[in-house]
Amino acid sequence: MTPRLLADAVLLLHGLFIVFVVAGGALVWRWPRVAWLHLPAVAWAAWISWAGGVCPLTPLENTLRREAGQAGYEGGFVQHYLPGLIYPEGFTRELEIGVGVFVTLLNVGVYALLVRRRHRQAGRP
Repeated sequence: MTPRLLADAVLLLHGLFIVFVVAGGALVWRWPRVAWLHLPAVAWAAWISWAGGVCPLTPLENTLRREAGQAGYEGGFVQHYLPGLIYPEGFTRELEIGVGVFVTLLNVGVYALLVRRRHRQAGRP
């Protein structure tokens, strides 16, 4: 596989990971055991957002792009790819923290509803 194809594969994997973090709770409703993958993914994504860190997939993608003769980019995946889609004015540190809070609260809500549903099915109030 060429470095460019590998970089594109890392980009796709990174994007799918973010979708899984945001929407994976829906999978947990159908397949509860997915929670064993989803909860650590949410924790990782929230920590990266709050700490201002960079996911290891970002430097991997940049290295592969440079090996393929393409330009890499500064900052993280979210800052590079999502601002144009979600934040046309720019992506500030405050927005990054807000995204981490949103993802966490969204998933806490999904899991709270799931636990409530399970308790009802078990005949507990």
